[in-house]
Amino acid sequence: MIQEQLSLCSYDFIPSTGKRFIAAFDSAMRDRGYVAGGITDGYCWGKHMVIYTKEGVKSKKSYARIYIKEGGEVVLRMYFSNIDNHRAYIEMTPSHVKQAFTGDYGVCGHCHNQKDGGACMHRKTYTIDHVLYEKCDGFTFEFHDVCAERIADYMALFMQFYPVKKKKASTG
Repeated sequence: MIQEQLSLCSYDFIPSTGKRFIAAFDSAMRDRGYVAGGITDGYCWGKHMVIYTKEGVKSKKSYARIYIKEGGEVVLRMYFSNIDNHRAYIEMTPSHVKQAFTGDYGVCGHCHNQKDGGACMHRKTYTIDHVLYEKCDGFTFEFHDVCAERIADYMALFMQFYPVKKKKASTG
């Protein structure tokens, strides 16, 4: 479905490198049991987006999104929790992966969502390379300058947080 959509003239504003990334990422996610309903309206995140959910489950939790910006920039966003549980892995990742966790984008500004005592339900707090990070979950874990050649790095990270669960053997 996405491959067919990308061939339409309405998506000609996306550079060929962006189209290759979208197609390759879509294929990698489908291979792992995550599906998208095609390229949809991007609302406030960009001109268009692709939302990945787990195939065959009722919950429509978003695991990853691709934002397609007005100028054709393609941005990958993945949704992660419990970052400290994966610290050792993240510390060993290439810079184009690690920067999503350690860069300035998404730094918590202690906005109006902060409650008494400093708690905020939207703040992700974790440590990477002995540095404490506070990020706003509305802006976290975006990967810019994506390309198809980095799909293996992005998927390895994704699988750290969402490993394939072995099915229980039925007893009978």
